[in-house]
Formats: sequence, C-alpha cells, structure tokens
Amino acid sequence: MSESIAIGLISDTHSWLDPSVAEVFAHVDHIIHAGDIGNEKVLEELEEIAPVIAVRGNIDGGPLRFLPLEAFLEVHDKRIAVRHIAGNPKRPNKATRDLIARERPDILIVGHSHIPVVAKVHGTLWINPGAAGREGFHDERFAARIYVDTESGEVTMDRVHFGPRIQIMH
Repeated sequence: MSESIAIGLISDTHSWLDPSVAEVFAHVDHIIHAGDIGNEKVLEELEEIAPVIAVRGNIDGGPLRFLPLEAFLEVHDKRIAVRHIAGNPKRPNKATRDLIARERPDILIVGHSHIPVVAKVHGTLWINPGAAGREGFHDERFAARIYVDTESGEVTMDRVHFGPRIQIMH
C-alpha cells in the first residue's frame, strides 16, 4: 500500500480561523494559505498544526505585507505554485499566465474569488479551495486537502465544508 503526502489548502480567512481547522488539518504534512490572511495570528495558529506556505493577498498589510505574491512547494514529483489573485481558469490574468509559462507547475493554488474551483489550465491543475473566513460575499465556507501519492504521483483531493458564513455584527 503506497503512502501519500497530505496538504491542507485554505484561503481568504480574513483574520479569523474556524476552530475546526486544527482537526481538519490534523494529519496534513503542509498547509498552503492562498492569501487574504488578514492577521499574522492566523498563520501562527496554522503553524502549530503543520509547516505553512503563504502568499500575500490584497487585504494583507502590516507584517503580512512582506509575504511573497508567489510561492512554491515541491512535493514528491509535483511542483505546486501559489498565488492569491489569478483571474479564473477560463481567463487567467497575465501574471498567472506568466507564472504557468515560467514555472510549469503541476498544481496552482489560488484564492481571492471566494469560489471553490477545480479545473485544468494549460496542463496545470487549478484549485481554489474557496473562502474559509467569515468576511466576504460567499454563502458557505470551504477549505480542501490534496494528497500526492508517493509512488504514482497521483493527486487526489477532498473538499472541506465548514458550513454557512456567519455574519459578523460590528
């Protein structure tokens, strides 16, 4: 029986981490946060679960402004790229088209739209896990896990549904 490397995918937390994330990502080897983190405390909490790769989103200021716009992770024989704003799979923005052409990632993890998406773009598996936070226009909160088989290199995924977005009263 072959083993797999598990990676937790999360995006658009907007300064709030669902309490069930620790359980959902308990057995992952890495966590990728695709931007709009909102607060460095979110990254600190994720780091307590597994090593984190994160990119800067359009709301990420303060200490988070020093995060890169693009990040990469090599897992087994798969190259994973991360960007926050990428357009959509049918119309990737120029920076994303350039990243795909330059880096040739097997998998691209994106955020920003708050919409869960899995698609193929120029041979790259495009995954937006959806928004995990409470801020935004999305109705439901999501994350995802991907698994890279260490023998075959096959990538599988499961989506994590956290439930409805709860309005925050200010």
